[in-house]
Amino acid sequence: MKLLTTITLAAGMGALAADPLPIIPQPVKVETAAGTFVFSAETAIRHHRDLAADAKLFADDLGKLTGQPARTYAKELKIHLASEILLDLDPTLDVPASGYRLTITPQAVKVVGKDAAGAYYGTRSILQLLPAGKLENGKAEIPAATVTDYPRFGWRGMHLDVGRHFYPAEDVKRFIDWLAFHKLNVLHWHLTEDQGWRIEIKKYPKLTTVGGFRDSTPPYGNRNSDDGVRYGGFYTQDQIREIVAYAKARHITVVPEIELPGHAAAAITAYPELGNDDIPGYAPKVMTRWGVHPYVFAPTEKVFGFIDDVLTEVCALFPSPYIHIGGDEAPKDQWDKSPRVRELMKKENLKNGHDVQSYFIKRVEKILESKGRKLIGWDEIREGGLSPKATVMSWRGEQGGIDSAKEGHDVVMAPNSHTYFDHYQAPEKSELAKGKEFEAIGGLLPIEKVYSYDPVPKALSPAEAKHVLGVQAQLWSEYFKTFKKVEYHAFPRIAALAEVAWTPLAAKNYENFRQRLTGVLKHYDAAGINRGELFVPPVRKTKDGSTVETSIGTYQDHWPELAFDGSPDTFFWADRELRAGDHFTLHLKAATAAETSVSITTGGPAGKNGDRLESGVLEASANGSAWTKVADFKDGVAEGKVPAGTAHLRIKVTAPQKNWLIIHEIRI
Repeated sequence: MKLLTTITLAAGMGALAADPLPIIPQPVKVETAAGTFVFSAETAIRHHRDLAADAKLFADDLGKLTGQPARTYAKELKIHLASEILLDLDPTLDVPASGYRLTITPQAVKVVGKDAAGAYYGTRSILQLLPAGKLENGKAEIPAATVTDYPRFGWRGMHLDVGRHFYPAEDVKRFIDWLAFHKLNVLHWHLTEDQGWRIEIKKYPKLTTVGGFRDSTPPYGNRNSDDGVRYGGFYTQDQIREIVAYAKARHITVVPEIELPGHAAAAITAYPELGNDDIPGYAPKVMTRWGVHPYVFAPTEKVFGFIDDVLTEVCALFPSPYIHIGGDEAPKDQWDKSPRVRELMKKENLKNGHDVQSYFIKRVEKILESKGRKLIGWDEIREGGLSPKATVMSWRGEQGGIDSAKEGHDVVMAPNSHTYFDHYQAPEKSELAKGKEFEAIGGLLPIEKVYSYDPVPKALSPAEAKHVLGVQAQLWSEYFKTFKKVEYHAFPRIAALAEVAWTPLAAKNYENFRQRLTGVLKHYDAAGINRGELFVPPVRKTKDGSTVETSIGTYQDHWPELAFDGSPDTFFWADRELRAGDHFTLHLKAATAAETSVSITTGGPAGKNGDRLESGVLEASANGSAWTKVADFKDGVAEGKVPAGTAHLRIKVTAPQKNWLIIHEIRI
């Protein structure tokens, strides 16, 4: 018997279950039913013969709950199983590719995939329905339901930069596990940079022995300085094969990025003849600072031969149909100064540096086509004219993607406005207050903003929208010295990305997502993920309906109500110097029933010189007209007891001060 609710595309319009199944991304359709399936160590996996590898991975996952891998049996073995999960295939299933149907009854659990990827994604949903960590009592109940599900986009990606900071292969594999957990299917692996070349190329060993190491790195808290410590590392080809195979088993494609023609200082330092060595002051080195640097590959036949050699080895390691060639932030200064480049421009009728870049990218595209691969690059590859079959990854907003789709090119949307996970998850001031190791590049991208993104721009027609392959988030690693810092920026925003990439637009609902996220956070915590805290943007209201009035203006959105909103991370901030007689008055929703302690702290790291109250008093009143002094402010803090019946609290400035004023949470 069907009970409670059906969650379909109407979910985004309010037809939500009271307790939605804690699955992220939100499935296309959920039908809940009566009863539960009891999972235990005795639960075995029966599987289609073509799903043996997926069954083994699932068995290992279940073993983390029970202490031993689940037993697996081929479906053809007609043996009785008292408790089973069936993994099956049905190419005729009425869902798109990578879709599945999950049926949970009190007797059994059944996953039917349209293909192997679909069956695997069904197992990810089951894992999310099970408890996080080991089973306490040896058993767990899974609610009965039928889930019909498939992805909105074919490209559901996460980017990982290992050029600025290098992470061990085991960390990369663990990251792949979490991509799979969220049904993401692309790892865009950024392998080369000005600050380090991370992929072994047999024909050019100095790319890693020289280009894989730099002399120094900026320390946290001083991005324009150096720590003087040699830094580096790279992945051997054997390690790369292992990682690629690990990802493939989990239905994830690893797309390598080899940066061309810019962000190439490490490679050019290893082999200086690859750069513009005919210009004055030519002295390449592996860069020790972040930012955009001038060393770019020269557009010569020698360089194109080098690129052909490198891509030959890259293509042998990565079966991905796409090879990412970067193409972003390639300064034209060295080309402008190069006599060799000027000769090329005259010969090929190239007007400027953008034309040279277009010429360069088109040559690289021909090399990739000769190897049966497709070129994808950041939206700067449009400059000077887009190569004929290129796919564009739009990062500088959406316009590059919009223009490319209108011209008939495939695009992956990766705008820095919504998908740059190197930005802060919470306000910079509050993050840096925790320590300089919390430094990020800048910007604020809370999880709600990530969730709000629609990868199909409204400017595209339905036909043009078909060129949007999907969406991807970026983890640039300038400020990620350890993989724990990567996790801090990736989680929990990766969950919002997953829903953007998978769930039909009409089924998205942020409040519903937040309900389901609670269960997923438990999985993060049980696995020891160093996740960031959820930041909820402040709302202009007090925590209980109390009201505030003040004679002081407000700086930006640091409203007076934030001094009594229940959050330690928000505060009131004045917008001017203080005058004697200025006040900040809190009118309580309900008077105090008994003598009550009050504590107020002013000032803090957000403001210059602390912006604390230097001269002032805390007063209390029952009627708002007769006031009694409770305490003086000393070092910006006032503490005291207010009598029963207090309905109003007032901070009164007793002497002018040049600094502004910050008031943190008023504690009663």
